[in-house]
Amino acid sequence: MSEASAGEAPLDRAHGVPFSEAVAVWARVAALSFGGPAGQIAVMHRILVEEKRWIGERRFLHALNFCMLLPGPEAQQLAVYIGWLLHRTAGGIVAGALFVLPGFLAILGLSFVYVSLGDVALVEGLFFGLRAAVLAIVLQAVARIGGRTLRNRFMIAIAAAAFVAIFAFDAPFPLIVLAAGAFGWFGGRAGLAAFAPGGGHAEKAGLSDADSALGAETPAHARPDLGWSLRIGVALLALWLGPVAGFVLALGPDAVFGRLAVFFSQMAVVTFGGAYAVLAYVAQAAVETYGWLQPGEMLDGLGMAETTPGPLIMVVQFVGFLAAFRDPGALNPYLAATLASVLVTWVTFVPSFLWIFLGAPFSERLRGNRALGGALAAITAAVVGVILNLAIWFALHTIYGRVRGRPLVLEAGPGGLPDRAARLAAIISGVRVAAPLWVLVA
Repeated sequence: MSEASAGEAPLDRAHGVPFSEAVAVWARVAALSFGGPAGQIAVMHRILVEEKRWIGERRFLHALNFCMLLPGPEAQQLAVYIGWLLHRTAGGIVAGALFVLPGFLAILGLSFVYVSLGDVALVEGLFFGLRAAVLAIVLQAVARIGGRTLRNRFMIAIAAAAFVAIFAFDAPFPLIVLAAGAFGWFGGRAGLAAFAPGGGHAEKAGLSDADSALGAETPAHARPDLGWSLRIGVALLALWLGPVAGFVLALGPDAVFGRLAVFFSQMAVVTFGGAYAVLAYVAQAAVETYGWLQPGEMLDGLGMAETTPGPLIMVVQFVGFLAAFRDPGALNPYLAATLASVLVTWVTFVPSFLWIFLGAPFSERLRGNRALGGALAAITAAVVGVILNLAIWFALHTIYGRVRGRPLVLEAGPGGLPDRAARLAAIISGVRVAAPLWVLVA
């Protein structure tokens, strides 16, 4: 196909997916995307691969593993990637924006309820129950992702090393991901079977790329184009960093809005390894470094994100809301909190569009590359160890009143042993209740 014939209309006729139908499907995906990235990816797979047959199994997994390599929320990035494959830039923007919008509105409403009624025993009990369900869902994610990723001893060793590095030595997330990626890159390049293409996901029967609506070939618009990359890159950089510069220059770098804009912009660049990996980085900084909220409040925010549609990383919106609500400056606290929610969400998700639009054309070119496949497989295995660390971190903060330092110092809150026993019983109950719900959603 020539570049001249690769416009929007010819492409639509080729794969037979009208843009209006795609918008409706992406809205449906967004409405059903509960339960963290593992559940959201399962929903997309069921609808886009199995039901609609728009994209083949191998291409779906290749896109997923490329997104796992990027900083930021992989489920939302996967939606942008597939939307872009189907309907170019507009398709990617619609898919990514719809994936975020329902969760943003839901968490904004819950945040208002939280700061207004958070000291009421009934509301506190509700959010404590959500914490138990969150722990269950995170443990389910360990089992689900580990089951399809840790398919040999090499992958198990990578996951174990990642867990020890982060849990025992507090190793930075980017370092863990880069080390795993380098190890997998050389393993894949050497042709070791343990790092064979599949990116850490076991091969399984499914829709072939050739039988999907997209087909096996790369669409003309999905090939690298320097001019288009420069235009879209400059536009998205301006949309991302413009508000950051505006708040810092207008209010100063020490104002809460400036700190939020800069911190979450940095997070969008350095937080590799998927949404679960991002959470520990955000939790540590928000609780221990900036003092924006308490560990229990971080769990409450995660409970909101897990029980509303949209990416799990939407918890950062709750962090921004509380930070500005408690330090509103001259603004009304509710207005400041709403503005901070919009700001944090903006600087968290706009970079994801940038990474996909700039990187996806090269990812399409490298489909089947052994070295890249090995790197993706190793990174996905390392993420299992990171998720396990997150589950333990949340469990300790739920059971104990306070967790400090390395080695760990566990301090029971009021109530002592009976209180801890009650908390543990709540967690076990949450696991029993959340497990069938997780299966239903996924």
